[in-house]
Amino acid sequence: MSGPGLVEEVVAQMRTRLDALPIASARRPFLSTYLRTTQAVGDSVDSGGFIDPDWVQRWDVAFAELYLRAHDAFVAGETSAVPRPWRLAFTAPDELPALRHVLLGINAHVNYDLPQAMLSVISPADFTDANLVDRRRRDHEAIDSVLASRVKNEEELLEDRKTLLDRLLTPLNRLGSKRFLREARQKVWRNVEALHAARLEGEASYATRLSELEVLSAARIADLLAPGQVLLRLAVAGFGVVLPPPG
Repeated sequence: MSGPGLVEEVVAQMRTRLDALPIASARRPFLSTYLRTTQAVGDSVDSGGFIDPDWVQRWDVAFAELYLRAHDAFVAGETSAVPRPWRLAFTAPDELPALRHVLLGINAHVNYDLPQAMLSVISPADFTDANLVDRRRRDHEAIDSVLASRVKNEEELLEDRKTLLDRLLTPLNRLGSKRFLREARQKVWRNVEALHAARLEGEASYATRLSELEVLSAARIADLLAPGQVLLRLAVAGFGVVLPPPG
């Protein structure tokens, strides 16, 4: 896809998938949140919130298509085509709170999909232009303000039943969510650089590094599936994943 209206097109595709899901589906909370967030990114594009809005649209669409591909494969029963982080997120127990399902989806999408999406719209030649790469990185970081602005509203829209402890922890959870988004995005950029270096070495090297990222991302999903206050636990353990130096 290219040209104006890209975000609107991908939002329409998300809405089609959302409408097809049963009302009680545990996959609805993440997709609903993602749809609204994508709309917010589109609004920011229209209001001049990015250095290169055309590039942001291409990147946002590439990012969404990775999720849609995993979603469609799971719905079709083609589990072998679903990356492991998404398999864990999609098969999480239905009885988990909606917020937990959203966090599972965010982690799978940001930790595993986002570096790939970024790399798909930053060519090897682009990486030789330091000024261009800096603009890409700054637009990547500018997404933080869009996402952070959605945290409170999205939490209210989830309508989870909250215990007294949950209500007392709400301000900390919101701060934790914003910190998660910021730190995860910083780590994503490091993984983009690592995957780019592997890409220059050839397809086999890139496939190896991507497989490592899939394992790390799946392990973080497993962390989120453990019982307890997820955001507080992640505040201690750290957010996002980082590819180690190549062995």
